[in-house]
Amino acid sequence: MECKEAVSLMHLYLDGDLSMLEKEELQDHLLECQDCRMRFKELERTEMMLFGIQHPLPSVTDELTDRILGVMPTPKRQQPWVKWIRRHPAATAAAFFLVVILSSLLSNWGQNSQLVVRGDNLDQVVIHGNTVIVPEGKAINGDLTVENGTAQVYGDVEGNLTVIDGSYYQASTAHISGQVKSIDRALDWVWYKISDLFTEVAYR
Repeated sequence: MECKEAVSLMHLYLDGDLSMLEKEELQDHLLECQDCRMRFKELERTEMMLFGIQHPLPSVTDELTDRILGVMPTPKRQQPWVKWIRRHPAATAAAFFLVVILSSLLSNWGQNSQLVVRGDNLDQVVIHGNTVIVPEGKAINGDLTVENGTAQVYGDVEGNLTVIDGSYYQASTAHISGQVKSIDRALDWVWYKISDLFTEVAYR
C-alpha cells in the first residue's frame, strides 16, 4: 500500500467506514511506515478534540447567572465629549492649542507695564516717559504700535496706529493713512497678539 492511499483510508478508518480487509491492510502499512503512523496519531488527537467540542456544555441556572452578573462591575458610561474627541482628533488638537495660547496670553495681560514701541524709522519719534510723540513735519513710513503708553501724533503715520493698553491723541496737523486701533480689553488684546504672531511667522 502506498502512503497516499493510506492517508485517504485513515479518515475512513476514524469514521468507521472501512471493511475488515482494508483495516488490516492499513494497520500493516502503519507498522511499516513511521511517517504515516505519526500522521495517523495526529488525526486521532484531532478527532478526539473535535469530539469533545461537540458535547454540549453543562447548563447554567438563571439563579447562578444573576449572581454572576450581580458581582460584576457595572460598565462606566462613556461621556459624549469623549466620543467627539475620538472622532475629531485634528479639531481637538487645534482647540487645545488655541486654549493654551489664550491662557498664556491672558495670564500676561496687564502684568507688563513697560512701554513698548514698534515701527519703522523710529528715529523720527520723540519719547518722554510713557509718551510717544510723532512731531509735526516728521513721518513714520509704516505701522506704529505703542503699548503701555500714550501716542501723540502731530506729523504723519503712513500706516496703522495701534495703541495697546494706553491712549492716543491726533492733532489737526496729523495725517494717519491707515486705521487707528485702541486695544484696552483682554480679548481684543489676545486677538491682536494671535494675529501679530501669525503675521510674524508668515513673513519670516
